[in-house]
Amino acid sequence: MIRTENIVKKFGKLQVLKGVNTLFQSGEVISVIGPNGSGKTTLIKCILGMVVPDSGKIFFDGKDISNDFSYRKDIGFMPQIGHYPENMKIGQLFAMMKDLRRISSELDEELLEEYDLNNMYQKAMRTLSGGTTQKVSAALAFMFNPKVLILDEPTAGLDPLAAEILKEKILKAKKQGKLVIITSHIMSEVDELADSIMYLFEGKILFNKTIMNIKTETGEDKLGKAIAKIMKQNNHV
Repeated sequence: MIRTENIVKKFGKLQVLKGVNTLFQSGEVISVIGPNGSGKTTLIKCILGMVVPDSGKIFFDGKDISNDFSYRKDIGFMPQIGHYPENMKIGQLFAMMKDLRRISSELDEELLEEYDLNNMYQKAMRTLSGGTTQKVSAALAFMFNPKVLILDEPTAGLDPLAAEILKEKILKAKKQGKLVIITSHIMSEVDELADSIMYLFEGKILFNKTIMNIKTETGEDKLGKAIAKIMKQNNHV
């Protein structure tokens, strides 16, 4: 589905990505984790076409995405913090996005209904709490039935019920054969949702394994402890 081939990215003298090679397959939930500054956000932005790598290639469904952004219609992105026009009302935002995407059929409005956003259409974005803004971002990410979902800290700021609704939606997307890439600092959440983990450290992939293998190799039942053991074994603690 998505393949990166020797991706390198520098910002000035700082090399953020140092030859990242990976493959993300359909029907999987993959968690990209790592300490702050490890390159997670930059890698995601490269996949989204928001940042252009200095070298290397990214393939989407076998096609090189260089100079061709049409693939982005197949990606739903939920940022950690959504930034929207302050004076725009919720209803206007959804109407604008539908108009831009020009998709009138097969819309997925389940989260719109689950979060009762359709009864908040007259509220201006500037008046929303952080949690409600996250709900808007989640609903937009899923709305156009994308093949791929990239969710950056998806439950951050959500109340427990809203978080559970979103987690159920993520697992449903996996069953539908979609690729879901999530970043999260909450290991219990990663354990609950993800099939595998790609751990970035200082711009390189330290490991890319299934959660089952991580636990088996370390002898730990708790994912957080298992990852801590791997880091200690690699002298990265």
